[in-house]
Amino acid sequence: MSALICIIAGLLFVVSAGAYIYVRIRLRPKEGSDLDDVYWEFEEQHPEYARYLKWSKITFAGVIISMLLLFIALVL
Repeated sequence: MSALICIIAGLLFVVSAGAYIYVRIRLRPKEGSDLDDVYWEFEEQHPEYARYLKWSKITFAGVIISMLLLFIALVL
């Protein structure tokens, strides 16, 4: 049972970590975007930045969940 959890968690970790790196590199708003003109309190409402934050949180949560599954598999 623990071997199956290790395989699933390892695959989830690789996919989530790769997606997280992709999000951090490709989805981050560019330097020349109009995000600099937006007041700091409303920057989460900017569509590009909101998409970046959403996918960054989702992929990071995937990495954390996979690490917890790997820990549980090793403890069992």
